[in-house]
Amino acid sequence: MHFLLALFFLVLAWRNGEGASDDPAIPFMEYLDSDHLVCLKWGFSDLNGTITFTLIINTTGWVGFGLSPNGGMRGSDIVIGGLGPHGSYFADRYATGDTLPLVDKQQSYTLLSVGEAEGQTTMTFQRPIQSCDDQDFHITAKPIKLIYAYGINDDISYHGQCRGTKEVNLLNYMPRVTLPSLSYFSVTMNNVLIPPIETYYHCRILKLQKLQKKHHVYRIEPVIKNPDIVHHMLLYSCHSSVNETLDNSCNIVNDRTLCINMVTGWGTGGGAFELPENAGIPFGGETNDRFYRLEMHYNNPTTEEGRRDSSGFKLYYTAQLQQHDVGLIDVGVVISQTYKIPPNATQFHTYGVCNTTLFSKLHPGPVPDLHAFAVGLHTHLAGRKVRVGLFR
Repeated sequence: MHFLLALFFLVLAWRNGEGASDDPAIPFMEYLDSDHLVCLKWGFSDLNGTITFTLIINTTGWVGFGLSPNGGMRGSDIVIGGLGPHGSYFADRYATGDTLPLVDKQQSYTLLSVGEAEGQTTMTFQRPIQSCDDQDFHITAKPIKLIYAYGINDDISYHGQCRGTKEVNLLNYMPRVTLPSLSYFSVTMNNVLIPPIETYYHCRILKLQKLQKKHHVYRIEPVIKNPDIVHHMLLYSCHSSVNETLDNSCNIVNDRTLCINMVTGWGTGGGAFELPENAGIPFGGETNDRFYRLEMHYNNPTTEEGRRDSSGFKLYYTAQLQQHDVGLIDVGVVISQTYKIPPNATQFHTYGVCNTTLFSKLHPGPVPDLHAFAVGLHTHLAGRKVRVGLFR
């Protein structure tokens, strides 16, 4: 059995397949935002033919969709359209920066239909998968950063916060067709009172249901009750010597080193994470942990009093074991009193390295074959850029 390893930088950044469309001509579907206000459906029958998109957005204004090299506008292949007072409008465009995209001289996209109903705009269009237009993004069987934006009316102007991006593999999409099980663990805070201070970390050690046989967690959903103050949360499994629950400030937890094996995490802007269909996080069995520590970072910049919270996770699990086990590792820099950013520094680089050749010293027995398949990045206020590299 291979052992799959998800690389972490403090917190997991999530990607999840949403499932199948009800139209056989466009069988794939993905929500591009966490609030499920922007839905994309697509389909194709021949890699040398055309690809058809249906974009559904909760607005009656203009809608835009694009293929981006990096998640931003510059270099993106974009279409903008809608249904205005004088009928439909639609154009193939390209972006040279953070300004209104220019109309492409070669209109590679074709509008098939556009309509409005119940506060939504639905726009269906298509283009050749293989395009000879230099301003068109080349669609391949690799993940592509999809971008979207929309307005509240048909005046095509600055979108403000009505925008977003999501990485999707259009030509090699593998959604989870059916959910293996609806059983889940609920791991949340218990109506914790958040003190009137800017930064507060709360820890809860809780005992989960005992599963006699090994199961696999296949989906992790954040349960965020107060999105304005919950900054991030982490879930760790505890050593077998931990046998008592706890619910208190992390600063007064006696020995947090007994609960340091990361299970999952979430940071502001994240959504649900669904593992590949052939992989799962092992839970249960005779040798598995039963106590877990949930650590929550609350950011309360206005020092508001009287706020309570019960945020946490839902961990969906199944007895149907997958081919691969998933493990997690956090990589970064340990902050201590000796870590100091020089005053007035315009840049300050720090590096954390995980040398997998040393795993044999940490893992009992032979080191399994490791395959990295997901990564998440997270910083606090001083962080400006963060990236991870995988060297083979």
